[in-house]
Amino acid sequence: MKLDYGREGLEIKLDSDWNITIFHPIEQEAYYNPIEKIRESINKPINSLTLKEIIKNKKSVEKVCIVASDATRPVPSHLILEALIAELNDCGINSDQIKILIATGFHRTSRGEELERILGNNLINRIRTVDHIATDKDSMLSLGTTSDNFPIFINKHYFEADLKILTGYVEPHFFFGFAGGRKSLIPGIAGAETLQHNHSAENIASPYARFGIFKENPLHQHSIEISRKVGVDFIVNVCINERHEIVQVASGNFEKAHENLVNYQLKHIFREIEEPYDIVICGNGGYPLDLNLYQAVKSMAIGEMAVKEGGTIISVNECADGIGIGQDKFKELIFSEMAPEVIHEKILRKEIIVPDQWEIQILARILMKADIFVVSRLKENEIGNIGLKYAKTVEDIINSCLKKYGKSASILILPNGPQVLPLLKE
Repeated sequence: MKLDYGREGLEIKLDSDWNITIFHPIEQEAYYNPIEKIRESINKPINSLTLKEIIKNKKSVEKVCIVASDATRPVPSHLILEALIAELNDCGINSDQIKILIATGFHRTSRGEELERILGNNLINRIRTVDHIATDKDSMLSLGTTSDNFPIFINKHYFEADLKILTGYVEPHFFFGFAGGRKSLIPGIAGAETLQHNHSAENIASPYARFGIFKENPLHQHSIEISRKVGVDFIVNVCINERHEIVQVASGNFEKAHENLVNYQLKHIFREIEEPYDIVICGNGGYPLDLNLYQAVKSMAIGEMAVKEGGTIISVNECADGIGIGQDKFKELIFSEMAPEVIHEKILRKEIIVPDQWEIQILARILMKADIFVVSRLKENEIGNIGLKYAKTVEDIINSCLKKYGKSASILILPNGPQVLPLLKE
């Protein structure tokens, strides 16, 4: 069978004697004409005026800022942007008034070929694009504090625009509950200090900071509070299938349109399991989600949902970018030689406060529950020394685990990343 892995996938050979369960996503039919569907959605917004009405009600619209997902996300932004900019042009907004702000959060900036993928051939030379850089204080504006007295820093290209629009996609997220909506703002275009408070050790440690948990999630609540204060005029969000094709779209109010797609995801993504498995095989869903080891922690968190205490997670991600360009503190910590328990405790006690601590915090938590083997392009000396284990092939690790757990050990395979998530039956 084939697992999503890089651009081409990874074939693995399964033995008929193995006790295997495979979860495939529910078939979701892609839109035949996605640009037309997106334009229809823009003109039938949820809990919002239409774009045309919003523009008409403003004193003037000289500058438009559209926030788009960065290169680590599989959303076909070029389709959303083409539809959205066509609508703006029809409303009298010229292309030279529009700026695309790439919501990098703490990720690296975009490469040339990645910008081509994000914007598409029709827009790459028409629209100005800027990468958000969370540590660039000159590109930030201070907007006061949150209700718990932490400073709010937001990219000035967005805040100073007369018309503020968010785009993105909605899928379960391993500590934010769901991607999309408010997440394009916080952490997408927030300053480093604001982002780190949102991703604080306390918030990440919350039992509600998990896949698919929404309104109770402290990161969501913090992001919503700031988004309301900063302001969002309109959003266009989509859902995609395992082939990264658009299957749903919602536009309008940044909370209600997002929630509409969250409800769609809740009906399509989760699959109940009766009991945890000895072995869980999972990845991020292929390129671009599996570009690096930093991002691969998401797949390990999927495995955490279904694996037994003391079980094994096999993380299958290409990691063509290695550990992660720009994730220096993450790299430093996975080579720290500290035990996962020590790292986890130090983060909770605030002895470690660095960018990317949340990824290490989650990784350490999972390593405290299960063994994690990494199948990727990384070499054995590149995966750190805090507990991750190197593997050449999935089959090698399964055979090794069967000796440990017995020939009837239960194996769950999730070939398509977060397109299907296991949920332990209560």
